[in-house]
Amino acid sequence: MTKGSQPNGKPTFVPQPIRRDGAGGPDLGPRDVMRDLENPDMLVPPATDAGLLPNLKMSFSDTHMQLNHGGWSREITVRDLPIATTLAGVNMSLTPGGVRELHWHQQSEWAYMIWGTARITSVDQEGRNFIADVGPGDLWFFPKGLPHSIQGLEEGCEFLLVFDDGSFSDLNTLSISDWFAHTPAEVLSVNFGVPESAFQSRPTDQVYIFQVQVPGSLASQEIPSPYGIVPFSFKHRLLAQEPLITPGGSVRIVDSTNFPISTTVAAALVEIKPGGMRELHWHPNADEWQYYLTGQGRMTVFGGNGTARTFNYRAGDVGYVPVAMGHYVQNTGSDTLWFLEIFRSDRFEDISLNQWMALTPRELVRDNLNAPTELLDALRKVKWPVV
Repeated sequence: MTKGSQPNGKPTFVPQPIRRDGAGGPDLGPRDVMRDLENPDMLVPPATDAGLLPNLKMSFSDTHMQLNHGGWSREITVRDLPIATTLAGVNMSLTPGGVRELHWHQQSEWAYMIWGTARITSVDQEGRNFIADVGPGDLWFFPKGLPHSIQGLEEGCEFLLVFDDGSFSDLNTLSISDWFAHTPAEVLSVNFGVPESAFQSRPTDQVYIFQVQVPGSLASQEIPSPYGIVPFSFKHRLLAQEPLITPGGSVRIVDSTNFPISTTVAAALVEIKPGGMRELHWHPNADEWQYYLTGQGRMTVFGGNGTARTFNYRAGDVGYVPVAMGHYVQNTGSDTLWFLEIFRSDRFEDISLNQWMALTPRELVRDNLNAPTELLDALRKVKWPVV
């Protein structure tokens, strides 16, 4: 650290790329000191970091904000985080009454409600409908091609949308207003059996997000379908799940086994207490797309062939881990760290380094790692996702 001064004259400490072992040297040129303060393990990597891994971090704060009357949205796709080829994310907020218009996608949509409440609607290919209210910690899932909508309720809402294609863009969806705008009035007249004059005031372009009044009660908006309701609920109450609790935090896992409609996205909500760590592990079946909800932490990813790289994360950041690469996430702050692990898969799968070693012949582990008895005796046959 070196001492400098802020515009108000107060002293500040400027981090320097110098490790405790003396490696590195001062950076006296133009630089973004605030960014360096947020990324201490990127400025001064641990001595165990080596080789080159692609960037595995992107912040929603560094993305374009799409502002509309009724709410806003911003997204992270392969354009922003090239390594993230399997999933893309959209952070969206709706005002009270704000509507994400009637639309559908070529990709499936998985969502986590961050705060507030919203009403979601959908209809499936059999004409069975679904209308529900969702609140903090709730999920929804709409299979690709199924039309749906989202509307903010009394206090508005903010949520995370995840799509099972890294190149997806929410600004390039199939919207009812856009289709009406690009269909001749005479065709609409024939389709709906009303005069062409009924379409004189239709939108001239995609509406995307718009503002109206907060809707009435759920009961007042229910519309019985002659074909019934969808066979599997599009909503899941993740926070109502019993968590797996360990000394360092907790984990809630959701996939097609307990949320049957979610056939292409699996996830885990992870809580890491101060001083805790998501254990050394990897996922054998899919890349991991992360969203940090609260707190701050760091993750080191091991890519094999002598490569490892460490990244720092805060609330609002997205992390990414390619399939089967070893990693951990450590809470580096004084508050609880909450984040989502999300996968393009119907099942959540992970392999614990600790458990693998515990279930492997003791002598083999000892000889492979020159492991002392103290380590061998401490190995756990039961998985602790957070330690």
